[in-house]
Amino acid sequence: MQKTILITGKNGQLGNEIQVLAKNYPDIQFIYTDVEELDITNEESVSMFFDEYKPMACINAAAYTAVDKSETDRDLCMKINATAVGYLAANCQKIGSTFIHVSTDYVFDGNADSPYQENYPVNPVNYYGQTKLRGEQEAMEKNPSSIIIRTSWVYSFFGNNFVKTMLRLMKERESISVVGDQYGSPTYAADLAEVILQIATKPNKSPGIYHYSNEGNISWFDFAVAIRDNAGLSCEVQNIDTASYPTPAKRPHYSVMSKEKIVSTFGISLKPWKDSLQKCMDLLEGK
Repeated sequence: MQKTILITGKNGQLGNEIQVLAKNYPDIQFIYTDVEELDITNEESVSMFFDEYKPMACINAAAYTAVDKSETDRDLCMKINATAVGYLAANCQKIGSTFIHVSTDYVFDGNADSPYQENYPVNPVNYYGQTKLRGEQEAMEKNPSSIIIRTSWVYSFFGNNFVKTMLRLMKERESISVVGDQYGSPTYAADLAEVILQIATKPNKSPGIYHYSNEGNISWFDFAVAIRDNAGLSCEVQNIDTASYPTPAKRPHYSVMSKEKIVSTFGISLKPWKDSLQKCMDLLEGK
């Protein structure tokens, strides 16, 4: 088998960060795709692609991530987040390559009061979470050797995300309101990309479900304040509750995840969320 890794979702936050880090793996050929190069929702196209390239690993960074829009755009959301995952997993199984799939903290209902372990009962509270859970199930049913990495609150230099939105709004307005009763852990997509590439290139594959995020348990309000302070802006950030900011899709109240399993299995080192936020904002501000 060639030393080739297939990356789906090349235009997303994670896909872009993987492309930045690929230079650290000169002996591996990376194939980057988005819908133009490979429609992962088309079973025949996926099969033909795998027959041609025979990658040693596939990292599925493609996802439908518009949480609120998914409540109405259900068919496409399910196709990308679940059906397509089954196609990719099955083809990896067929040729004996590693399948790494990225999932989400939104598979949990948010009612816990301590970090979620991988085996905690799942119970999504919105349709996006339901499709991501179905994707996990498709991966494991079609390919029991799959590696699933649940992550949370992803942001990056690339794409649209909370950090960029906050920076824009704080520069435009004297005050903004941010929800302070939803808790989780931010994840810098560059850190996630680094971890996934480490796993994809290790001989020890250890299939199963893992959790990864940066270290820390904060609210969206805390995150916004840190972004403001880091950027040296004067915008007032007001702490509001979820009831004051209704959205089409319900959000979990608490989605902090335990990372003990990924650390012990793969020797991953975790980075504090504040340090990673600083790195990303330095890039955004051209430092």
